[in-house]
Amino acid sequence: MESYSKLLLHEKEKGRALNKKKIEKILRKLLIELGENPDREGLIGTPRRMAEAFEEIFAGYTMSSGLDVSFSEETDAIIAKDIQFYSMCEHHMLPFYGKIHIAYLPEGKVFGISKLTRLVEKYSRRMQIQERLTRQIADEITRMGVRGVVVIAEGEHLCMKMRGVRNHSLVVTMAHRGLMEQKELRENILTLISNSKPGLQSF
Repeated sequence: MESYSKLLLHEKEKGRALNKKKIEKILRKLLIELGENPDREGLIGTPRRMAEAFEEIFAGYTMSSGLDVSFSEETDAIIAKDIQFYSMCEHHMLPFYGKIHIAYLPEGKVFGISKLTRLVEKYSRRMQIQERLTRQIADEITRMGVRGVVVIAEGEHLCMKMRGVRNHSLVVTMAHRGLMEQKELRENILTLISNSKPGLQSF
């Protein structure tokens, strides 16, 4: 059976670059439909700039996390707190952003800390919802053979702040796998994470 690392590489290779010229034309038409003049001074380069921004914002579709690069090391648990993320809500195409906390129990091998950040970027830099983002990060770490993992995401959503209910609430989601399904163990890890985040102790 093909290894997961090879599947990740294949996923990256089959991804295609954005057609920025085509996106520019679409965005120019959108500006016209919104009642704007795309040829006025302030907007003349906007379709090009937006196309370039989209290339970065949606880069996750062709990214590899690099979790297959690991190191032999014995340790009980590893916690990475406050990993920043920016994503795009697939319902309204408005940003949501915040921080992600990852705790995992290694099985003789540990990931480079930068790889956890790349993993977050892989799944956040795409059309997304926070619940799925949290689950996908936990699932990929689980597939790499760890004994357990818990992922917590804290997000602020512009689709709620700029429109609709105009509510400034913080959305918190969590996914746990393996030994982290055990409530006592999970609560011990959450206590370590929540020293600076009291609200997380209630999960």
